[in-house]
Amino acid sequence: MAPSFPRPAFDSRIGGNSLGNLPEWDLTDLYESPDCDAFARDMADVEASGASFELSYKGKLADLDAVGLLTCIRTYEHIETTAGRLMSYAGLRYYQNTMDSERAKFMADAQDRITTATTPMVFFSLEFNRLDDDHLARLYAENAGLARYKPVFDRMRAMRPHQLSDEMETYLHDASVVGASAWNKLFDETIAGLMFKVEGEEDELNLESTLNLLTDTDRAKREAAARALAEVFDRNIKLFARVHNTLAKEKEIDDRWRKMPSPQYARHLSNHVEPEVVEALRNAVVAAYPKLSHRYYRLKAKWMGLDKLQVWDRNAPLPIETPRLVNWDQAEQTVMQAYAAFDPRMAEIAAPFFRRGWIDAGVKPGKAPGAFAHPTVTTVHPYVMLNYLGKPRDVMTLAHELGHGVHQVLAAGQGELLSATPLTLAETASVFGEMLTFRKLLDEARTPAERKTLLAGKVEDMINTVVRQIAFYDFECRLHAARAEGELTPDDINALWMSVQAQSLGDAFDFMEGYETFWCYIPHFVHSPFYVYAYAFGDGLVNALYAAYAAGMPGFEDMYFDMLKAGGSKHHRELLAPFGLDLADPAFWDRGLNMIAAFIDELEAMEA
Repeated sequence: MAPSFPRPAFDSRIGGNSLGNLPEWDLTDLYESPDCDAFARDMADVEASGASFELSYKGKLADLDAVGLLTCIRTYEHIETTAGRLMSYAGLRYYQNTMDSERAKFMADAQDRITTATTPMVFFSLEFNRLDDDHLARLYAENAGLARYKPVFDRMRAMRPHQLSDEMETYLHDASVVGASAWNKLFDETIAGLMFKVEGEEDELNLESTLNLLTDTDRAKREAAARALAEVFDRNIKLFARVHNTLAKEKEIDDRWRKMPSPQYARHLSNHVEPEVVEALRNAVVAAYPKLSHRYYRLKAKWMGLDKLQVWDRNAPLPIETPRLVNWDQAEQTVMQAYAAFDPRMAEIAAPFFRRGWIDAGVKPGKAPGAFAHPTVTTVHPYVMLNYLGKPRDVMTLAHELGHGVHQVLAAGQGELLSATPLTLAETASVFGEMLTFRKLLDEARTPAERKTLLAGKVEDMINTVVRQIAFYDFECRLHAARAEGELTPDDINALWMSVQAQSLGDAFDFMEGYETFWCYIPHFVHSPFYVYAYAFGDGLVNALYAAYAAGMPGFEDMYFDMLKAGGSKHHRELLAPFGLDLADPAFWDRGLNMIAAFIDELEAMEA
């Protein structure tokens, strides 16, 4: 599926060093263009199919036999796939340039039409959830094809105690485009449009480029970037507070009507994970703050010759670290070799991402910040977005997002309804990909200083993945609890942010005036409330998996691929049983945290 035309490459030059030809997406595997016949045909198909589905099945699910219900579900899956393909194309075009009003309109119009077209299908999950358990069990026993979808139905039926009337659910579906979706777009467009005047920089910088300066070797540059961020965030703080107030209130109303026991509960349901498992993870990480982040940052302050660290020192390179830019070819080679060393199949799956326009890597005006792997639909392939600036951490981000991509490719065989992995396991392949890349680099370290730099970088990444994300989770918990009591001022939200930052980072830090606003640019709080614990979940799980792999567990590679191929077709207990892992074991999370502590032990020993 090579592109039918030469793709332009974005050539990024920083400090005079070329990063090489950074790839851009070729979206023609989804659609040739916004106005192509295929897009119009698929949109018309969804619009016709939604109404037809309602006419064929509404009020009739209880009367269907096993074959009839299977046909119904496959029809539903086909409509979902086509709608997902349309919105993937519209969304990915938009994220390439969120400041382009034509792209924004195209996505909004597509979302409106898809929402209208699928509104007649809202009845399906509601009516299905009213089917009797014994009736469904008999149908499963009669038809293996139908029984294969049971994990989807189990997750759907977990919502039974929380679903509203058919009329109310239909209204909420219809109104979604002017609810959270609209506030999400406002946030995205505002963030993408922010420009920062950093002292010492000739031109204004966007968010990604300014955040990138926080890892610069020059402390004055880091400070200038942090102060520029604080100034612009403060200037826009009322808007960001309005976004968070509105979304938190909307969620509180939705949760109250659905009789959800907590703001987090809906996320746990969608992740198919028990609240007590998440609570055990959270408590284990918070209890470990002193032996992880507090201890490490005291070490870092000593290395940097400082009594106290400032926020602009948190991700600063070590004084012994040789500044370097990693060009794109080097990054690709590093990650691909690490993947191939684990199993050649992993590299084979990853290769097309680099060759067929499945990665968009360059930093460009209007492009969405951050990085992600979008699975699109199971009949196409995933797309990876990066904002690659040539830092060693960017190589680890590539390894991370490519791990998501490999997982999504493998899970695609399950089909649209069964491929999606709950967030708690969705970070497994990505964090495992990072670990493979790190271990490769560590094994190749030639000097103690190089090993120390790599270890320190990995510890910082793990602290960012575990400690920082659990602090984010606590911030969200406190924000939603406080919003339930009334409107929050920007100062109220700032205070909540600082309370978790001080607790998680420890006494090695002073906090500059203005850091209290840094909650406002974190997209997860807006797009996916309580998503963030999935990162810590994934890190702890991968630490345990990697320990089993390093110990030479027989058949590990095949079991690992089987786990990824399963997608969302199995519960985490079933997926992890072959590895002898049980997330319900209170000691499980401590084992993963102890791996981070052991890295810090080694760093401390180097000081002796």
